[in-house]
Amino acid sequence: MEFDKLVHQPTRLQIFAYLYRHGETTFPTLVEELDMTEGNLASHLQKMEDADAIAVEKEFVERKPQTSYTLTEPGQKKFEAHIETLEQLIDGFEG
Repeated sequence: MEFDKLVHQPTRLQIFAYLYRHGETTFPTLVEELDMTEGNLASHLQKMEDADAIAVEKEFVERKPQTSYTLTEPGQKKFEAHIETLEQLIDGFEG
């Protein structure tokens, strides 16, 4: 049983879980909800985007740029596989 390093990293695990639960979310919302610096969050989001785990949408809202993120289908599957691996680990300790 092996964990996917993209998902298992603690900061990215929080991002995966938040996006899985809430769907499309803006960058400022993630900064606030996950209590991260913008630079740290941006770095992790870039790794997730490079791995096709998230989709990024940039648009202008009231003349201000807004970036939104959602999990892609592969991203959802990676997160669900991670949960399944955790469940297998827990089940392995039943006695």
